[in-house]
Amino acid sequence: MQPKLNNVFIGFDQKEAIAYHCFAQSLIDNSTIPISITPLAENNLDIYDEKHSDGSNKFTYSRFLVPYLMNFKGWAVYFDGDMICVNDVKQLLNNIDRKFAVLVVKHEYKTKQEKKYFGQRNENYPRKNWSSVIIWNCEHPKNKLLTPNFISNRDGAFLHRFKWLQDDEIGEIDKKWNWLAIEYPKISEPNLIHYTLGTPCFQEYRDTSMSDYWIKTFNRLMQGYEK
Repeated sequence: MQPKLNNVFIGFDQKEAIAYHCFAQSLIDNSTIPISITPLAENNLDIYDEKHSDGSNKFTYSRFLVPYLMNFKGWAVYFDGDMICVNDVKQLLNNIDRKFAVLVVKHEYKTKQEKKYFGQRNENYPRKNWSSVIIWNCEHPKNKLLTPNFISNRDGAFLHRFKWLQDDEIGEIDKKWNWLAIEYPKISEPNLIHYTLGTPCFQEYRDTSMSDYWIKTFNRLMQGYEK
């Protein structure tokens, strides 16, 4: 039997809350299956003591709580909040394989910009942006390590590079499910666009590559119809 993949977790940061709501709208607009959407908002996570001080947003580390929040059962998808979905999330079912602990887009690139939104440093590092879309096999034995205490006591390099796993336990998703706006060339048929340098909700990114997808969804969210 094909496992269900309708539990969706999205990173939430109040300073870019509209990005979260636009992304959720785009998922709903394009999905042909019922989906359960959970915001990973810091104030909702009283089970987790955030000890890190190096995160660029409020969900830098809480994404690794997903298997724990699922009681280490079933499947779930994590997405960063600065995205727009263009295709049916049901299509991610095609990527599920029980032998993997996680499935991700395995980006290999060097950034085009040294700074991103709010003037934050945008450094290159191994497996950059791999953790921005994660299909979680919550029942995988290795993922049962990911308790709140374990996560709060591991650094970013360990977690974002999936160092609790062997390489052959990390499956791969088509790059179109995490297409990096500006960093990658504009394409006509993406599945999901990731505004990793800055969401078009910020004025300086409003007219950048592939921002029209975000603006279209924003208009639908705010006015109830497409302009």
